Amino acid sequence: MHGRDRNHGYSYRTFASAVVAITSVLLLANCKQASAAPRLPPHDDTVLERLPAGVFAETAEIRGLRATLRDRPQDLAVATQLAWRYFELGRRDADPRYFGYAEGVLQPWWNLAEPPPAVLLLRATLRQKRHEFDLALADLSVLVAREPQNAQAWLTRAVVLMVRGDYALARASCGSLWRLDVVLATACIGNVNSLTGQAATSAAQLRHAVERGHTAPVTVQLYLLTSLAEIAARLGNPGDAQQWYRQALALGERDIYLVTSYADFLLDQNRPAEVETLLASETRVDSLLLRLALAERTTGARLLQEHVEVLRARFAASRLRGDRTHQGEESRFVLYLLKDPARALTLAQANWAVQREPRDARILLEAALAARNPAAAQPVREILLHTGLEDQQLAAIVARLDAPP
Repeated sequence: MHGRDRNHGYSYRTFASAVVAITSVLLLANCKQASAAPRLPPHDDTVLERLPAGVFAETAEIRGLRATLRDRPQDLAVATQLAWRYFELGRRDADPRYFGYAEGVLQPWWNLAEPPPAVLLLRATLRQKRHEFDLALADLSVLVAREPQNAQAWLTRAVVLMVRGDYALARASCGSLWRLDVVLATACIGNVNSLTGQAATSAAQLRHAVERGHTAPVTVQLYLLTSLAEIAARLGNPGDAQQWYRQALALGERDIYLVTSYADFLLDQNRPAEVETLLASETRVDSLLLRLALAERTTGARLLQEHVEVLRARFAASRLRGDRTHQGEESRFVLYLLKDPARALTLAQANWAVQREPRDARILLEAALAARNPAAAQPVREILLHTGLEDQQLAAIVARLDAPP
């Protein structure tokens, strides 16, 4: 169950950052139902949600798996297959409830002293989505010691380490992929190196991987193309970035991280009308609704205030649940839509303590600049100096922080 075609795990990066990526909750009316706490629906006819027509086939598959698991509750293969299907729905739709359903399926094995490898991988992946990075890394360390041939475990470990800014260990994890999957290893190493002063070389490596990986699963191709787009954007090459984003979108695979990343690119390119078109039907997903509202702020769209209030309610609901995985997004919301730099800076600092990707660096720098607190940007300055990260947007903000008052 840990093969790449089964769990489709290659776009975990944040997953937005990516990794961290990026999860969301539903409208305030559904917030109490949106908890990611473990829950296995008790009956086949339990209504989880009124789903769009496009997922009917998937829910039919899930019903069949649940029926089988009810008859064979100790069947690990069926349980892990069902858990991965729930996980995929949660990842695709940025709905944390499905992660809770996945955990509920795994309860017979979840707390074992030595869970089966398939459960270790799922548990680590779900813990990563909750930003429980230490626990996720502990599970992954056990797993790769037991199954050094598990490519997904090595990749997931590298992703978590990248999110935390531990590039040396991330690079080592990527290195373990060379004998398992050359395309994945190239993508993994390329991503690490692109954040450590070797962006142009990394882009060349990733382009080569795209050429070699055209028959790879769509999720692998998305990983490569989105990475290339983001590198080009960081280097200040918008034409190249646009090309890679279009190729990724043309694959036709729904991927929240890709759409979020592309929306950010369009906002940076001062193309808010295109963001509105891109995200008009994506208001259920918090990260996408935030980008839509940021675009509407520029165009003066009539729904701006309604969207601001929905976002305000969703972030409040997340805090009530003790969910701290959205602090970077909330910082951006507070800074640009509520216009509260001091509070935005507090949120950005809390987010930086957990994850340290370029997007996290940027909101901390922007909040420090708006709050007129250059000293608060020092942690980002230090990591930029240490890693050699090449990012024109970050460099421009640092220059503004250094400018005389």
